[in-house]
Amino acid sequence: MKKLLLLFLLPVTLLAQPAERLVKVIVAPDRTDWTYKTGDPVRFTIQVLQHGNPVPNASVRYEIGPEQQPATKTETASIAQGRLTVDGGTMRQPGFLRCVAKVQLDGKEYRAVGTAAFSPSDIKPTVENPADFDTFWSNAKADLAKIPLDARLTLLPERCTEKVNVYHVNLQNWGIGAPSRWYGILCVPKGDGKFPALLQVPGAGIRPYAGDVANAEQGVVTFQVGIHGVPVNLDPSVYTSLAAGPLAGYQNFNLDDRDRYYYKRVYLGCVRSLDFLASLPQVDAGRMAVTGGSQGGALSLVTAGLDERVKYLGAYYPALSDVTGYLNGRAGGWPHMFAGQATNWMNKPEKVKAVAYYDVVNFARRVKVPGRYSWGFNDEVCPPTSMYAAYNLISAPKTLALYQDTGHWTYPEQTERMTAWLMEQLKK
Repeated sequence: MKKLLLLFLLPVTLLAQPAERLVKVIVAPDRTDWTYKTGDPVRFTIQVLQHGNPVPNASVRYEIGPEQQPATKTETASIAQGRLTVDGGTMRQPGFLRCVAKVQLDGKEYRAVGTAAFSPSDIKPTVENPADFDTFWSNAKADLAKIPLDARLTLLPERCTEKVNVYHVNLQNWGIGAPSRWYGILCVPKGDGKFPALLQVPGAGIRPYAGDVANAEQGVVTFQVGIHGVPVNLDPSVYTSLAAGPLAGYQNFNLDDRDRYYYKRVYLGCVRSLDFLASLPQVDAGRMAVTGGSQGGALSLVTAGLDERVKYLGAYYPALSDVTGYLNGRAGGWPHMFAGQATNWMNKPEKVKAVAYYDVVNFARRVKVPGRYSWGFNDEVCPPTSMYAAYNLISAPKTLALYQDTGHWTYPEQTERMTAWLMEQLKK
């Protein structure tokens, strides 16, 4: 039995639970697991509560239809006793049917969603699986391997503790035409012996990082990375400016060329992070895991699919999954590049072809290590249809922890159970 390796593991950059509001609108399907077979009828219950009690005679406008698609039913009704049950119909194809309810009270609008799953384990992807996918990424990793690591570590004394040293890390990574740089915060336990390592990959956006000292104090080397090729310890105003300026919409940069798409450098940067961790004398390279949520959930799957040095992964609501769903009449994954007005300039043959080399679906096909996954049916950022399209292809041991009523956020219990699972695996 290996010693205790990981404690209080938390996902990186997960969205917080929504703040409480004076009036609560609650929408739920009529089955406790929110799951149906195709063709089964569903009824949605809508409640409006204030101070825990029903709001009498509230007027609610509700819409029902496939998630992220135009509503097929729209009505306004009065809720006499704060509770209304409506007929949601059914779905004939595997997918998710959503009821969106809006209530106006005292000049404010309150909104909630409830989503019913129909045979979700039968959802199949729409994105192409390129015949040369493996060759493309094998060549890309070979190109990366030719680039020296050139690791530069700067001790951050103000962040160190009695048990942990904290460093700002600057690595050399693959880049278009010339090597780029890759940055993160490394936390290393003070002590003898080798420790397991946890790569923490970020959700979308541009921000600084503080590092995961808490887990390092429990005996795990943590490496929290940024993906944009800029130091991760600068003044927050720098990242605000980048997000509003040169990095705005980075998810779509160079998508018409698979060799220049923005995420090629990012995906290879995740591999480079493993190169770095494996090079450290304090790290047991046979015990490395990766975790993250949203974009980080996607990067967790991508990293595990690309590199066999990952032994376990924990992914929350993975983005970048089956993004072509919108081109096939159903929800697609974040960043919704083929939805709405974006379709006018994004729906081009060269972009659709290139994105297949980056879609999480095609990395999920290649994951060979145990993973734990977690999401909810009410997620409007990473639609569950898109996530199931990837999850259903994973042939490795897998566990899906559902928290049906969650959107793009997590309950504390959700992260605690992910932690417990990862600890159990790493203790074997």
